Amino acid sequence: MTGPAPGGRVRRRTLTPARLRPGDVLRVGSAGLRTRPLRAFLSALGIAIGIAAMVAVVGISSSSRVELDRQLEALGTNLLTVAPGNTLSGGDARLPVESVRMIARIGPVQQVAATGKIPDTAIYRSDRIPEVQTGGLTVLAAHLNLLETVGAHLADGVWLNAATERYPAVVLGAATARQLGIPEAGPEIQVYLGRQWFTVIGILERVPLAPELDSAALVGWPVAESRLDFDGHPTTVYTRSADAHVEAVRSVLAATANPEAPNEVKVSRPSDALAARQAADQAFTGLLLGLGAVALLVGGVGVANTMVISVLERRAEIGLRRSLGATRGQIRLQFLAESLLLSAIGGAGGVVIGIVVTAGYASSQSWPAVVPAWASAGGVGATLVIGGVAGLYPAIRAARLAPTEALAAT
Repeated sequence: MTGPAPGGRVRRRTLTPARLRPGDVLRVGSAGLRTRPLRAFLSALGIAIGIAAMVAVVGISSSSRVELDRQLEALGTNLLTVAPGNTLSGGDARLPVESVRMIARIGPVQQVAATGKIPDTAIYRSDRIPEVQTGGLTVLAAHLNLLETVGAHLADGVWLNAATERYPAVVLGAATARQLGIPEAGPEIQVYLGRQWFTVIGILERVPLAPELDSAALVGWPVAESRLDFDGHPTTVYTRSADAHVEAVRSVLAATANPEAPNEVKVSRPSDALAARQAADQAFTGLLLGLGAVALLVGGVGVANTMVISVLERRAEIGLRRSLGATRGQIRLQFLAESLLLSAIGGAGGVVIGIVVTAGYASSQSWPAVVPAWASAGGVGATLVIGGVAGLYPAIRAARLAPTEALAAT
């Protein structure tokens, strides 16, 4: 534009395109979504499914690990188990009768309890059941302090005491009671054990750190020796040690339990099994995260497809905006903002769905619901990256359209 200037000279004035403020970019970018709500919803849904899967997998896995850690903290990770291994000839070894007393002399050891398997002895609900039908149940002699040592609890009845351990009284493991069809303990409830009747005085809850007790029937050590021909050799010794000295105690347990043949002693840590389960859960989580990533990629392809079609359908709009002075950068920014908005909506919705799924599943399992902050933030961040990548080509393509070409195409 030109105009008179002082001294008779002509002054030339140029027009510069208006700058888009952030609010303008948001408004222009959302216009395409508002005009095609169903298509925008379906594209956002594809993103939301992928993000919901990822967040739910991470959330459920984290909730499971927190519950496992809580159980370990409650039960303690300082429980070590000593059991006989094999002899050099391949036969079954035995722990010495005095192994429990010798282990108790180790300084950091706080508690020691043992069980002894009574051979050729089974438990039945009735004396009419054939002896060969043992059901895989075992009969164990048990020390009185076994419960507190392994962190077990009673579901019903009472535990053995100084009086009942000398008489035909038995405490059933959780699986044993269920298999025998005994829901509760009482003086009138009896089982046939070692060809004689024993009164069921208690039933245990499941024992996470000593699952072998679940399918066992536990009797007192004295009555096992006097009535069931038990030889007094322990088959499993449980020890609790000071937390700071667990590894040190573990290193000397075999030699202490059987000084003559420490190589015939197995020492294990029950919490290692739980740690292995946690590792398996993590591997499974990785697999499910991979599936979530595939779903997320499919959602990204849907966004790209939506944006390409949007460019083709809105060529007239692009041409009109270009003819009115919109720059290529502004057109590119408009379509890129639209793609990012579409992905952000899907990502936010997916995070919410994932949190709801995690909370619902954790509640059904009586777990604490835990969704790491990085999972939620990472989910939204991943969608923005996918939205940016998916919308980049359509945005560049829209910006390259010449005004005359775009208007002529309509």
